[in-house]
Amino acid sequence: MDARTYPAKATPKSLRTRARILDAAMRLFAEVGYHAATNAMIADAARLTRGAMLYHFASREELVEAAVAHIELERARLFEEAGSRPHPPGVDAAEHAIDAYWALLHELPFVAFAELEAAARTDPMLRERLAAAQSAFDHAQVGARFGAMVQAGADPRFQTSRDLGRFLLEGLAKGAMTYDEAARRERLLAVVKRAVRILNRKGDGQDLWAE
Repeated sequence: MDARTYPAKATPKSLRTRARILDAAMRLFAEVGYHAATNAMIADAARLTRGAMLYHFASREELVEAAVAHIELERARLFEEAGSRPHPPGVDAAEHAIDAYWALLHELPFVAFAELEAAARTDPMLRERLAAAQSAFDHAQVGARFGAMVQAGADPRFQTSRDLGRFLLEGLAKGAMTYDEAARRERLLAVVKRAVRILNRKGDGQDLWAE
């Protein structure tokens, strides 16, 4: 589908309407969940009639595909902004990167994407549409930008330090602590930072990396 086939959809007004729909979808995926956020609910949140919604997205599949791309662009934008900020003087680069990524995981686009990943486990259509976005973020954003944030190299040792920090933080963000949440979270974050620092410093007396 393109502007030659659907010329009205390429007008500034139409593009603004599409952006409003996709913003509503992202917010509702994060707030009420992928399955609860029906196309009709998204249309209401975007202040559109069902007919107007169908004009822009004729099916659930079309909406999901566009929403995934929209959410991924927002994640990439936030990640780029975080990665471009210099870490504060006297603060370890790895610690700064971990704090920055932990904060990002609580931003709306990251929460929405995490919800889609959870729902995709039992939804083949969603899983297929997420695959490219997951790969792009893994390679272009976390791989390069996170590496710059922690000021680490590109060999397997440093890749492992990035993966350790990233996936432990993502798991922590999705986990459910039922008591002493703040204290337990802070202890875990401190351990993650220490482990990443050790991996990034070859020859450390407490080296975690087996050559």
